[in-house]
Amino acid sequence: MQKWIMSGLFFAACAIALVLMFTLPGKEEIAEEEKPAMPVVTLDAGAAETLVKANCISCHGDQLQGSVGPNLQNIGATLSAEQIYNIVSKGSGIMPAFKDQLKDEEIANVALWLSEKK
Repeated sequence: MQKWIMSGLFFAACAIALVLMFTLPGKEEIAEEEKPAMPVVTLDAGAAETLVKANCISCHGDQLQGSVGPNLQNIGATLSAEQIYNIVSKGSGIMPAFKDQLKDEEIANVALWLSEKK
């Protein structure tokens, strides 16, 4: 009798595992969902500089030379505006996410401004 119960439980576990394997999203789908889409904005350098001075200089320095955070003076040479937008939105390493503190358009403007620094 116990063999039948154990066989039934094993079969049920296998059936659940198969259902989950084919219904859960894959790594690629999850990665696409986690990428915030950068809104289309026109660069406003003055507004971007004001936002950077208010939010970034404590870690990146007043000339973006780096301090606690990395040097951003030539960040546009290595990262695109979209990559910078994703980092600022979600955070990276010890850098906090700013998606709850700044509007998406503000983050996009800062990302465009930083991407021009080459």
